[in-house]
Amino acid sequence: MAFTNVPPLQPHICVADGLEAIAFYERAFGAEKTFCQLAEDGRRVIHANLAIYGGEVMLHDEFPEFGLPVSAPTTIGGASVTININLKDPAAVDAAYARAAAAGARDLMPPADVFWGARYARITDPFGHVWAFNAPLERA
Repeated sequence: MAFTNVPPLQPHICVADGLEAIAFYERAFGAEKTFCQLAEDGRRVIHANLAIYGGEVMLHDEFPEFGLPVSAPTTIGGASVTININLKDPAAVDAAYARAAAAGARDLMPPADVFWGARYARITDPFGHVWAFNAPLERA
């Protein structure tokens, strides 16, 4: 794996069932898997990179046997962060929200025009991560 064009900020999320999560993100967000390394058990993901909406998310399964202090939201009972996807226009928020919902995401906030001058929506994926779609109502 080459370390070129690495974004300055890159979420690295933990899930329970990495292979299913990758499949969900492909359906829900049009994610492209650019790298995936499985554990020796052939079921759990040690590390994956996904290109999503022009950004990149890293992903791995839980590995409690390694003493990692990271757990999936489904294990700890909720997420502690929202992953924000910034889009270029308000119609893209509605389309992204509809695609994620059709793939099985749970609604947290349907698309709406919000006080900070954006079209905004929020969902939870089946793995407990919260995602938001955001686009300016007017171009600067």
